[in-house]
Amino acid sequence: MATAILPTKGNLMAAKRSRELAQTGYELMDRKRNILVREIMSLLDTAKEVQGQIDTVFTEAYTALQKANIRLGICDRIAEGVDVDNSLELRYHSVMGVELPHIPDNARPPYPEYGLSDTCAELDDCYIKFHRVKELTRQLAEVETSIYRLATSIKKAQKRANALQNIVIPGLDETIRVITDALEEKNREEFVRLKVIKRMSN
Repeated sequence: MATAILPTKGNLMAAKRSRELAQTGYELMDRKRNILVREIMSLLDTAKEVQGQIDTVFTEAYTALQKANIRLGICDRIAEGVDVDNSLELRYHSVMGVELPHIPDNARPPYPEYGLSDTCAELDDCYIKFHRVKELTRQLAEVETSIYRLATSIKKAQKRANALQNIVIPGLDETIRVITDALEEKNREEFVRLKVIKRMSN
C-alpha cells in the first residue's frame, strides 16, 4: 500500500495528518472503552444485588400465595379483579453514545383492589410481595439490558481501537517511512547532479 503512493511532499504531509488523526481516534476509542467498562462494572454490582433480592422476594411471594390459596381456595378469581398495570414507561439516556434504557418508577403504592370482607391477611401479604417482585423485575430488566448494550459497545470500541493500533497506524507509519526515504534519496540524487553540473561548468 505504501509503495503505491507517489513520494511527494504533499503526500507526505497528508500521510502525517492521517497518522495524527488515527492516533487521536485510537486514544478516543480507548477512552470510550475505559468509561464504558467502568459503567458496566457498576451496573454488574447493581444487577447482582437486585438478582439476590428478586430470588428471595420471589420465594417469599410464592410462599405467601400458597398460604392464601390454602386459606381461601384458589385465588385466581380474586386476581382477575386486580387492574392491569400500564404504568411502565421506557425512556433512554446516553453514555458515550450508547443508548441505555431507563424505566422510571411510576407505579402507585400497593393498595388492595379487591374486597376485604371475603379475603384474608395472607392474601394482602401475597399482594404486597408480588408488587415488590414487579418492582424488582423492572429494575433488573433495566440493568440487564444496559449491561448487554454496554458489552456490545465495548466489543465494537475494542475492535476499532485494535484496528487503528495494529493495522491503520502501522500502515501509515510505513507509508511515511517509504515517502521520506524516497524524498531523501531524490534530494541526494539532486545534490550529486548539481555538484556534477557545477564541476563540469568550471
